[in-house]
Amino acid sequence: MKLHTILGATGTIASELIPVLKSHQLNIRLVSRTPQQIEGTESIAANMLNYDQVLKAVTGSEVVYLIIGITYNAVIWKKEWPVIMRNVIDACIATGAKLIFFDNVYMYGRVNGAMTENTPYFPSSKKGRVRIEIARMLLQEMAAGTIKATIARAVDFYGPGVTDKSAAGTLVFNNMKKGKTAQWPINADVPRSYNYTPDAAEALYILASHEKSFGQVWHLPSVSPLTGRQFIKLAAKYMNSSDQVTVLPKWLLKVIGFFNPFMKEAYEMNYQDEFPFQFSSAKFEKAFNFTPTSYEDAVKVTAEWFLKN
Repeated sequence: MKLHTILGATGTIASELIPVLKSHQLNIRLVSRTPQQIEGTESIAANMLNYDQVLKAVTGSEVVYLIIGITYNAVIWKKEWPVIMRNVIDACIATGAKLIFFDNVYMYGRVNGAMTENTPYFPSSKKGRVRIEIARMLLQEMAAGTIKATIARAVDFYGPGVTDKSAAGTLVFNNMKKGKTAQWPINADVPRSYNYTPDAAEALYILASHEKSFGQVWHLPSVSPLTGRQFIKLAAKYMNSSDQVTVLPKWLLKVIGFFNPFMKEAYEMNYQDEFPFQFSSAKFEKAFNFTPTSYEDAVKVTAEWFLKN
């Protein structure tokens, strides 16, 4: 059987991708600093900053998924991400493995209208500039034909098991579960796109399975955006909760950042909540005849998970 290797196997997307790969009877290798033992998979410990360890981790793989997350800090990103990307690229070139890079949209910056795969790079943040650097590293190798790879981009996500690093998870579902009022950053009345994690995982496998996907950038499936207020109203329906919302003003988020390192780092990304933040996955949907899960169905499944866990 073919071997699919996940670099960054303990994260949210990995937890959704593993059962997708299992359903297709693939051999699965899970790679992280502290790997978990999951039945039916192979686990390897590796530091992505160490090329020899990365090479060992990907050897024998047909497909490698780069979906790691590192400390949410612009200084750390600038130092570590280029090294990680270089190591993974070189290891995939050396072994002939195909690479699927799970990327974000920070490099686009604030965009008027919907982001597409052709949106120019004009980052509004330090972290966005890092994402440009590593994306260009990979795109250059793809253009040169030295590696068979694809870039899969996503916005913020929500879904069953997404309890942190997601406004929907922490401010909406978690608060409702605790009987608290849902919160939303800055502006609850502008449209905002999300990716539903089961759709994102299925899409990663689809990209890995089709030769036509390689050498390109793809936006992972996302339905038409809702406002924060609309999202909260829908979540409340399935969480059996109030649909009231407390909007967290920008100045308050800045104050919280003095005491919370993650919120301090997130502050430069606040344009995503202050202005319309729209993401088009039309290219993917058309190419693979894929219909993203509706908000109604996705929020229902997510709410059921939060109520049970």
